[in-house]
Amino acid sequence: MDPLKIIEKYYDKNSELYRILVDHSMDVTRKALELAAKHPELNIDIQFVKEAAMLHDIGIFKTFAPDICCEGTEAYICHGYLGSELMMQEGFPRHALVCERHTGTGLSLEKIIEKDMPIPHRDMRPVSIEEQLICFADKFFSKTHLGEEREVRKARVKLEKFGYDSLKQFDAWCKMFL
Repeated sequence: MDPLKIIEKYYDKNSELYRILVDHSMDVTRKALELAAKHPELNIDIQFVKEAAMLHDIGIFKTFAPDICCEGTEAYICHGYLGSELMMQEGFPRHALVCERHTGTGLSLEKIIEKDMPIPHRDMRPVSIEEQLICFADKFFSKTHLGEEREVRKARVKLEKFGYDSLKQFDAWCKMFL
């Protein structure tokens, strides 16, 4: 499977949005692989991480986020499940789960209902070690400051808006992966 070929089905290769998506995804992929290399005891599926990390944000084009050139109609919070739907259509259910479960440190059904989020009512927290690794690696990069890796402290601060459970999960991943 070639992640770039899939991305190119949905994104104009010459667009700024394509560049933002691919640059961000390459940073996340690099970080995830770097962390995986430190932990051979976790038996991480490296090939899957290479593919899924590149595709985790494939749904952003369907959202409205003008600061990153997204001109879709959906709220940005929807990009995970929208990307998941695309990956299911492409025949990659494991990759679809990474898309759906990478927002924040994952979204519990309770949080989705409590915050009245415009996304399907189901648990969207990362489960597999690969899902967790990609979700964690993603917290170190933004799409508005491409190529800049956040320090752990700054990544943690960005998660404060998601509440105590997100910080607790991030801290657990710091112990697991760093």
